[in-house]
Amino acid sequence: MANLSGTTIMLTGAGGALATAVAQELVDAGAELILVGRGESLKRAGDRFPATEVLELDLGDPASSEELKKHKVDMLVHTVGAFAMQDAHKASPADLHAMMNANMTTLFHAVQGVLPHMLRQKEGMILGVSAAQAARMSGKGAALYTASKAAVAAYLLSLNDELQRRGVRACVVYPMGAIDTPANRAAGLAWESMIDPRGLAQSIAQALTQTPRAHLSEIKVYPDA
Repeated sequence: MANLSGTTIMLTGAGGALATAVAQELVDAGAELILVGRGESLKRAGDRFPATEVLELDLGDPASSEELKKHKVDMLVHTVGAFAMQDAHKASPADLHAMMNANMTTLFHAVQGVLPHMLRQKEGMILGVSAAQAARMSGKGAALYTASKAAVAAYLLSLNDELQRRGVRACVVYPMGAIDTPANRAAGLAWESMIDPRGLAQSIAQALTQTPRAHLSEIKVYPDA
């Protein structure tokens, strides 16, 4: 079991399927949570998990960064994201904007919000979730999703290289398959072919506890089948 006692972690996408598993793992590890999300999902998360703050914010809005700067956090776990498929020749500028906004822009605004405090205290960790398509650099039928998740990975790895000497590290997690969520089961995916969200959450918690001299910058998590 990871030990995150005394650590304040901001979790975005609170109430989502992956974020719920991550929140439980972080609470079990002793972390103090600041939950960031929207709507009923955020309310359910706030009711279920103890949190020092529950913030309803649209991370696609640049103003969200200024709100996040008011909160001192040691780590950021960013789970906000969206998936969509379309034939390449049918993709529109609106499709491009939707994928980049949900997956990359939200991460950028979250990082801009938490990074000033991390740099002042010369310590911090930023973790985000990419995708198998980005790890493979190919996503047939989902080129825009793949591109946006590749941007997530490139951004996090660039942050890690730029900031680790200033005490701030970054890590990108690649779920190498679909995550076992109610939505994916409803779509007809077999549970045994998907990644256990609690297991994925455990991998995330372990990454957060690595020492600077032996830290993880990339993690690929696979389903059994």
